Amino acid sequence: MIPVAHPERHFTGNRTVRDLVLGMADGLTVPFALAAGLTGVIDATWIIVVAGLAEIAAGALAMGLGGYLAARSDAEHYESERRREQREVREKPEAEAAEVVEVLETYGVKAEEARPLVDALKRHPEGWVDFMMRFELGLERPDPGRALASALTIGGAYVMGGLIPLWPYIVFPKATSALTVSVVVTIVALLVFGYIKARFTGAPPARSALQTALIGGLAAGAAFAIARAFA
Repeated sequence: MIPVAHPERHFTGNRTVRDLVLGMADGLTVPFALAAGLTGVIDATWIIVVAGLAEIAAGALAMGLGGYLAARSDAEHYESERRREQREVREKPEAEAAEVVEVLETYGVKAEEARPLVDALKRHPEGWVDFMMRFELGLERPDPGRALASALTIGGAYVMGGLIPLWPYIVFPKATSALTVSVVVTIVALLVFGYIKARFTGAPPARSALQTALIGGLAAGAAFAIARAFA
């Protein structure tokens, strides 16, 4: 009997999606809330546009830098832990072998069944270190270009998200009219964004879309109400 191929399709871009979600979510909500809040006190759309563009630029740079530093920190942490594991494999092989057995036992593998694998790992020190990094510490080797890619992804997503609620203020001369259009397009964008995000992450699409739109709407509503209260 010819074995039937079993193709597996797993989504592996979790980090990129995380960066896109982080940048786009903040890009949609923060400038939206800022524009709504300013509309509560002024009717000069050019002021709102200038303030919005300044916020988008500052937010994109700040979040991009944050993503870069976070990725660099992950890489440095990984290298530090790897050096420690290499030293322990070299200096305390029996203790490390016992840890391998403990890890395998959590998967239902008995100590006597794990012994052949432990012996094989001892003959391949770097593979042993790889095993410990992944299964004992839960750490994956970071992509060398991850820091820059993360910064550009988060920053770019923030800019794209931030321009969505801001463009009505560029098109419409009256702030209140621009706010009405901005609310509609931003809520639609939040719904679409939440739905697409769920398709990648496996969450219920409808619930994700509604949650995302609700959070963005509440942020803008709160900013508008606070601005009106102090106007």
